[in-house]
Amino acid sequence: MSIIIVDDNATNQIIIKAILNKEGYRDLKIASSAMELYTMLDIDCTFSTESNVDLILMDMMMPEIDGLEACKRILQVERYKDVPIIFVTALGDSSKMAEALDAGASDYVMKPINKMELLARIRSALRLKQEIDWHKERDRQIKAKLELAKKVQRNVLSQPINDDHIAISAVYQPSSELAGDFYAWYRIDDHRYGVILLDMMGHGISSSLVCMYISSVLKDTITRITDPSLVMRELNRYMSQLYKKEELLNYYFTAIYLVLDTDKRVIEYVNAGHPPGKVLIGDQSTLLTEGCCAIGLFENIDIQKGSITYDDHMKIVLYTDGLSESIGDNEETKLNLLVEQLIKKDASEHAEMVSEFISEHASVSQKDDICLVMIESK
Repeated sequence: MSIIIVDDNATNQIIIKAILNKEGYRDLKIASSAMELYTMLDIDCTFSTESNVDLILMDMMMPEIDGLEACKRILQVERYKDVPIIFVTALGDSSKMAEALDAGASDYVMKPINKMELLARIRSALRLKQEIDWHKERDRQIKAKLELAKKVQRNVLSQPINDDHIAISAVYQPSSELAGDFYAWYRIDDHRYGVILLDMMGHGISSSLVCMYISSVLKDTITRITDPSLVMRELNRYMSQLYKKEELLNYYFTAIYLVLDTDKRVIEYVNAGHPPGKVLIGDQSTLLTEGCCAIGLFENIDIQKGSITYDDHMKIVLYTDGLSESIGDNEETKLNLLVEQLIKKDASEHAEMVSEFISEHASVSQKDDICLVMIESK
């Protein structure tokens, strides 16, 4: 344990050091003034992030800079804000002691020093410091794992497709938490493509894990079963396996899954409680509304499959509710405006356009993941 003794009186320094040495504290440093303490702590260094002290024993009355001012200055530095400071003082003014505690001091000991009292207060402060350090290290590890989880999530998302038949791309703007949105597309055969956009309930670790669980079975389910109604039933079966009766909790997600046949020029889809995507064929637009309830809510679900045909060129825009929530009032009008802008631009410009649109029209700060998928036939 590293302890710094700050006192302008050499006798007090010797007494405190002797007491601590006898109790086994060996890593002791001495400062005779606040300025000397600042130098010892390298307090003005903006590059260091690690604290080099576990406890400071501080005299209240010192020349030039008193203990109270020094306490406030030290605790303003991020790396020292959790370091306990115990005042060792001859002052008996209760209001001054209250002021010291308000300034962030952990405790105080009156002079003349009572050995047992001093050691008890030091042990108490160091136990608290160890507890704080443990929690900080644990938080650091959790943060590192969450960052890794975010990277894993991003890496399993489908890459854009731009071939002779179709162009598929996505804009993904995650919130600060682990994502609950997921999109994927797979080539089923020479002319058919399966595309899904889903939004898992909630946020954070649990939603992310359930999302990854579903993503692990998507490719096989879509390429093997293909039919939108049957795919949704199979995904509902997977979600039902997560249900725990004793927890009275169902994990569920909303989704739009569609199969696009570029040869027959047919779109078959199921909307499972998701914001309706939009299909644009010439000057006409159609909402993808046919489907069922969210996946995972019930063991058995009634599904209505939708079908749309097109003759030549068409575009599809799918999005999660994070987009509609972020733009607030006049949601439908704003979304229509965004879609009109998107269909006129190349896919490489979509991400920047969506970000600019949200910045311009958002009425609230982003609290949910924002995801948008664009599909265009050729």
